[in-house]
Amino acid sequence: MSTSAAVSVTNDYGHGEQAASFHDDIVYPGAIPFILVHLLCFAVFVTGITSQALWICLILFVVRMFGVSAGYHRYFSHRAFKTSRVGQFVLAWIAQSSAQRGVLWWSARHRHHHKYSDTEDDVHSPRQRGFLYAHVGWVFTRQDDQAARDAVPDLTSYPELRWLSKYQYLPATVLGVATWLIAGWSGLIVGFFWSTVLVYHVTFMINSLAHVHGKQRYVTGDDSRNNWWLAVLTLGEGWHNNHHAYMASTRQGFRWWEIDMTYYVLKGLSWLHIVWDLNEPPAAIVNNTKPLARGVLDKVIHQLVASFPVSQITSLTHESWLHELQTPGNWVNMPTEEQIQAHVHHPENALCELQLPHVPTLEDVRQRAQRMFAGTPSFEDIVSQAHRRIVKTVCTGLVQRRSQVVAMG
Repeated sequence: MSTSAAVSVTNDYGHGEQAASFHDDIVYPGAIPFILVHLLCFAVFVTGITSQALWICLILFVVRMFGVSAGYHRYFSHRAFKTSRVGQFVLAWIAQSSAQRGVLWWSARHRHHHKYSDTEDDVHSPRQRGFLYAHVGWVFTRQDDQAARDAVPDLTSYPELRWLSKYQYLPATVLGVATWLIAGWSGLIVGFFWSTVLVYHVTFMINSLAHVHGKQRYVTGDDSRNNWWLAVLTLGEGWHNNHHAYMASTRQGFRWWEIDMTYYVLKGLSWLHIVWDLNEPPAAIVNNTKPLARGVLDKVIHQLVASFPVSQITSLTHESWLHELQTPGNWVNMPTEEQIQAHVHHPENALCELQLPHVPTLEDVRQRAQRMFAGTPSFEDIVSQAHRRIVKTVCTGLVQRRSQVVAMG
């Protein structure tokens, strides 16, 4: 990793608390196994590749990807369906055989990601720290294990899950030994380590690529996208924008043609009564007819406002007022502080009653929103509230500048 200077960020699990600093040059000891797994893949030049090892690699990739998708993600992180304690333990064991640390840690980090998705508090956001960091760089930073446990009280109540998380690499170790016993050194290197690395990076693509490349059907307040070929690789996780629109759904492929292999397997298991109560997305969500929740609406409005250079608009507006004055010191034609202040509380009339040539019109904001966001029933609400906030912010800045002008006499 590079040795760039530290910058201030919020704590991974602090929900807004400031961490001491963020460093991208510190390797957390828990990342050492991650590095070793990659390096051991090169032992194939010694062991060679057998057809049996390749089949083991393929089978383990599919089985462990299912463990990550159905177990880590849909069950433990989002509780999208129900199963017995035995079924829960089996899912956790299969998921942890992927060597992606313990079920408590994984679920806590993922819940945190959803709470702060693509904000500066997000654990892995391409928007905040770049694609490479979102994909793999976050693995090399310090982790707060106790905070992770505190974030999943519904899971820590099970002693068997606490035990499994304590011995987080036990399932992967057992699996690795089994591949060696079955297919020798090639089985271990190709069958186990290659499939482990493949599951790593296909999983990580959802953190990175699925927030950069693809299409957005729903306004979710973040950069999540649907990507069909990622959905194929990840057994359905690539329908990421769908998932962010309704996280509690067992089914992530909302349309019939959106292939979601994890859901198909879970549906089959439900017929055998191994799992049950599979959550389905409401029709209003699927059809995109439900207005946005308050939190998402506020987040989207903030993004739209932030896309306009409000501070620069304020400066240009004030300068245009000064430029129109005939004589230096003649402030008669400039709006009074009281006139401007009135529009801070009632910005809807500001464009008509004040000279604000640089402030975007409602139509300007609407066109910008159309470029930025997918369709939503809340679209006009987003546009009107964002425009109101822009005008209000500009007027607030002009009040301050008007006060300075008066003070200068």
